[in-house]
Amino acid sequence: MSRHIACMTFDFDAMSGFIARGMTTPTAISRGEFGAIGVGRILALLKKYAIPATFYVPGVVIGTYPGICQEIADAGHEIGHHGWTHVPPANLKPEQEEKGMIQGIEAIKRLTGAVPRGYRSPAWDLSKVTVELLLRHGFLYDSSTMGNDHNPYRVRVGDRVQLEEPVVFGRAADLVEMPISWSLDDFPHFEYLRTPTAIAPGLMNAENVLQNWTNDFEYMTRATEWGVLTYTCHPYVVGRGHRMMMLERLLLNLMERNAVFRKLEDAAREYLAGHAS
Repeated sequence: MSRHIACMTFDFDAMSGFIARGMTTPTAISRGEFGAIGVGRILALLKKYAIPATFYVPGVVIGTYPGICQEIADAGHEIGHHGWTHVPPANLKPEQEEKGMIQGIEAIKRLTGAVPRGYRSPAWDLSKVTVELLLRHGFLYDSSTMGNDHNPYRVRVGDRVQLEEPVVFGRAADLVEMPISWSLDDFPHFEYLRTPTAIAPGLMNAENVLQNWTNDFEYMTRATEWGVLTYTCHPYVVGRGHRMMMLERLLLNLMERNAVFRKLEDAAREYLAGHAS
């Protein structure tokens, strides 16, 4: 019997992503601050359709918005690790990365009473030691890499990557990868960003994005009997009115296609229970 899972995930970065880029002016902070508004709208929408979801929250954001994060937890949604700050692990020294990982674990444990089992790297950029740290600290899954679209897989350790040599792949580790994609992330489609060296125009028509996101799920139903498709949204991005309307239409489209909605941890466990290769 076919079974196709949709995982709705939300990175509640608030202003941490802007701060990590050095954007600390009042306007930049206010952009992230809108995420607190967006979370409320998202929680109401998920409740309306009884859909479980996963929220990834940096530790500093838990400290900034403890009440809102408690609402997420009280609603029964998974809270995953998203760093202590939003600085990508690839930009940190190993000791800095592990310190932040431990701080983030402790913040989530204080909030939920349990350690997180899932991790998503800020900016989806793992360091050379991230996987080893995740294994050391007992994580079940990661959701930061893009080696597949709707089939989870085992994360590798020990890849050898050199400019003038063939890549040598390392061994599969006891860590499940729940793959993601920039094309299934709301930020590059919608968010206008100006930096001293570049402009990300964003601001795309939400209906066009909706069609792409629906078609990716439709393709999964045609290509495989069992699969997981992970959507990534940011409350300060998708929380704007017309995008919330798009998000609701996406949920309805997926329901019409018999999607099974799961938290990412539950989908990872289902993979391990019967679909791991």
